[in-house]
Amino acid sequence: MSAPSFRDYLFQPDHPRVAKVRGLDARSYAEAAKDDPFAGPMIEGWKKLYPQPFTGVTSDGVVREGLFPLADALPGEQAPTQHMVAAAEKLLALASLEHVSRLSYPVAAHEWQSWANPEFMQHDTGLRLDELDPALRDAALAVVEASLSPEGYALARNLMRINGFLGDLVDLPLLMNEYSYNFALYGVPSETEPWGWQLFGHHVALNCLVAGSQLVVSPVFLGAEPDIIDAGPHEGVKVFKERIRWARELMAELPDQLRAEAVIFEHMEDPAMPEGRLHPGDERHLAGCFQDNRVIPYEGIPVSSMPASALALLDRIVEDSISYLPAGPRAARLREIQEHYAETWFSWIGGWEGEEAFYFRVQSPVAIVELDHHTGVFLNNDIPAPFHMHTVVRTPNGNDYGRALVKQYAAS
Repeated sequence: MSAPSFRDYLFQPDHPRVAKVRGLDARSYAEAAKDDPFAGPMIEGWKKLYPQPFTGVTSDGVVREGLFPLADALPGEQAPTQHMVAAAEKLLALASLEHVSRLSYPVAAHEWQSWANPEFMQHDTGLRLDELDPALRDAALAVVEASLSPEGYALARNLMRINGFLGDLVDLPLLMNEYSYNFALYGVPSETEPWGWQLFGHHVALNCLVAGSQLVVSPVFLGAEPDIIDAGPHEGVKVFKERIRWARELMAELPDQLRAEAVIFEHMEDPAMPEGRLHPGDERHLAGCFQDNRVIPYEGIPVSSMPASALALLDRIVEDSISYLPAGPRAARLREIQEHYAETWFSWIGGWEGEEAFYFRVQSPVAIVELDHHTGVFLNNDIPAPFHMHTVVRTPNGNDYGRALVKQYAAS
């Protein structure tokens, strides 16, 4: 069975979904979205969650302490702190006093929790890249580039380009373009004290905290609608293809009984799902924006029960899911995750063969990794399709935004 093409699901230009917002920019759409039948209820739900003080995602409502000690990174696992500081200082030197005041927040500011992944701007945190002159915009992106791996930065930029491609496809370039993202700094750039940055907008949200030689990039939301660019200057861009293939292969490697236990719901929109399990925007994934304190019980099967062939594929999925980290911090993060495999669970929703849409979650005391195929937002597929996906990575038990490290530094 061939994969469905996203071009079969383009709205007609006069369809109300796109026609009624045509000509709106991010700020005017932020107001219009409050009354939108799709966006409005999400905005109201998230408004109730945002004011909550940060605790951290847990499996049972109790934060497990001691998982994330503040310490020097092991040799070969250090963060690129010096390069990050240099890039941030260059940005601050280029910025006006007004820009600096809008850009900068304390390192433990509540605004960390304002990030969101939809196209509508619920919180105008920091500076909007598409409102900046190119030099200042590029300087902000240089901070991101200095903090990530080359492949991680390339993925983020390609997702931003896909956003621009989608905006052109549906004739909404003011709302969705390559630079319709917010960027903020937290704390003062330093090689010893904690500080960080945040980039967020449609299908891209990165939260980065560096404390000396330790680097935390979490929460991370990376997604795409569609998952390829098939025309224009960036033709040939494709995203998440290998991760999705490895996930299907992992399911194929599980014995029948174990696979059946991993599947918590057979259908992506399953009548057996309890009320609230299917979110209008997040659909099946649980650890997205404004879910900083969510209780997410373990489900599915323990990773320790997997055969070696499936576990090898899980390793690939996990490493690909954290490939935005530079080599040293990625090695540290992978080691941290693998050391908790005895407490790690794997769950699945939907089919796994052919081109069936699916959801999976890998969850442990130190990591949550999700991938979910979605229905259309600016494409009109009304069932989940493989060309629209959301991926999420969280650090549960209090270290999203590097908050556990910041608390320890403040107490030292």
